[in-house]
Amino acid sequence: MDNKAIAGILYETADLLEIDGQDSFRVRSYRNAAEAIEALPQQVADLIQEPKKLLEVKGIGKGMLANLQMLFKDGSIEAHAELLKKYRPSMLELLKIQGLGPKTIALIWSAYQVSDLEGVEKLAREGKIRTLPRMGEKHEQKLLKAIEDYRRIAGRFLLDTAEELAEKVVEHLLAAPGVEKVTPAGSLRRGRETVGDLDILVTGKACTEAVPRQTIIEHLLRFPGLMDIIAQGENKVSFRHRNGMQVDVRLLPPESFGAAMQYFTGSKAHNVALRQRALKMGFTLNEYSLAKVDDEKPVARKTEEEIYAKLKLDFIPPELRENLGEIEAAAAHTLPVLLELSDIRGDVHMHTVETDGRNTIEEMAEAARERGYEYMAITDHSKNLAFANGLTDERALAHIERIRAVEKKMKGIRIFAGIEVDILGDGSLDLSDSVLEQMDIVIASVHSHFNQDRATMTDRLLKAIANPNTSLIGHPTGRLLLRRDAYQFDLDAVLKAAAKHKVAMELNSYPDRLDLSDVHLRLAKHHGVKIVINTDSHHTSHMEKLRYGVTQARRAWLTKEDVLNTLPTQKFARAMKHGW
Repeated sequence: MDNKAIAGILYETADLLEIDGQDSFRVRSYRNAAEAIEALPQQVADLIQEPKKLLEVKGIGKGMLANLQMLFKDGSIEAHAELLKKYRPSMLELLKIQGLGPKTIALIWSAYQVSDLEGVEKLAREGKIRTLPRMGEKHEQKLLKAIEDYRRIAGRFLLDTAEELAEKVVEHLLAAPGVEKVTPAGSLRRGRETVGDLDILVTGKACTEAVPRQTIIEHLLRFPGLMDIIAQGENKVSFRHRNGMQVDVRLLPPESFGAAMQYFTGSKAHNVALRQRALKMGFTLNEYSLAKVDDEKPVARKTEEEIYAKLKLDFIPPELRENLGEIEAAAAHTLPVLLELSDIRGDVHMHTVETDGRNTIEEMAEAARERGYEYMAITDHSKNLAFANGLTDERALAHIERIRAVEKKMKGIRIFAGIEVDILGDGSLDLSDSVLEQMDIVIASVHSHFNQDRATMTDRLLKAIANPNTSLIGHPTGRLLLRRDAYQFDLDAVLKAAAKHKVAMELNSYPDRLDLSDVHLRLAKHHGVKIVINTDSHHTSHMEKLRYGVTQARRAWLTKEDVLNTLPTQKFARAMKHGW
């Protein structure tokens, strides 16, 4: 059981305790422990036999330690199990509905003893939710819309969740005798922002014979977290993991691995277009090979590169295989040289303990230096984010001085002093211009009033862009994948203004944002707007998430010339003052 799974159980327990009307201090203790475990660099599983070390973790006391020991001994926490029995597991699904928090769920339960999605939807359609305290017709309509949105995205998973499971399946299968190579394919390999299911391809000599194949399948069926078998054949097993994701594992002979990788990676539209091209050239293309139509003799199958080459195409990177012009570009030899992770020279959106981060300036800078960055930036929140202990003008000035002092001591990396300043409801920024002028980088972000109408939100963003201190717009659409839709605004107008004022747009790499999307990134490039790829790190471990942003940039056909934090330090510093 990894830290993420443990934290999930603790968060669930906190929510269920709140629904149950338990003491707020007890509820908070579970949430604090969950947050601490999420941020812990070591695995709790490795520390559970060393209770003194776990007790040193802020947020884990003797009572919580006993819960963790119970979890590893019995597989459950008593409070969690009892509350699930009382309210039924369906109650947890309600917590996934936007705007339906523990207090509202508790109200519904108290009045109607309803604890499932269908029951709550029925109550809302019958007009019974609006009769509850602090409710009304508008709240009821929002709830119905949230349920509709939830159903639309149900069965999708964030990229990091899919990647984490894929890595575990790969590791497990590589331990099977006779397996030589295990590779994820499908939408995960293409870097889609959310993933529906996993395609895992396995190859090796053992995959060509019945008895060794069965040994591999038997080994796979012992994978931890496998809940139920959906389908099982000689060469394929489909199962559902405990997180709800379907995993399809295919066993392949080594000579067909390239054809299978191409077939199971490309989107349906890409593969249809590629098969049509093959037919026009006298070939058939499937998951086994590219073969001649007349005698069915394979002409390419071991590698993807040789398949594309036989079709007179340059190799098409997996991220581009969406039938959005990549086949035509590959035929004309005009595919761009896509951005690489190694092109990124710095990450300039980070938070520290001064606001809602978990590490100090020194710790964040040290982690950035260890990643080989030439520069980084500390960009804590401004005062409008009171729950994040946002900075006032006075605290911001003092924070600048602390950042400058650390930079003088820290060798080998430039530390920019910055701020993530709130764009207020009227478009003004949350700190004085006299303070913002002293910042190396000003990230202007929307954190409130998401429901403004399209015209008002557009004007709000345009005003922020026109502020001469604004360097870039943070997570520009405000979306949270699988949780919150983007707010409404005129993106074309905003991008035109950004190009005019030389204000960059952020590509926020955090997996639940990936904001801007690949579609919006292509539009930004069309308007001549430069991109800065950041992690929005609140802990040193978050910096590794930059790769998700780079993947989205590649899906948008971006090159290093489109991304400002591929520039060397001095050029980047000028770019943050509208010098790009």
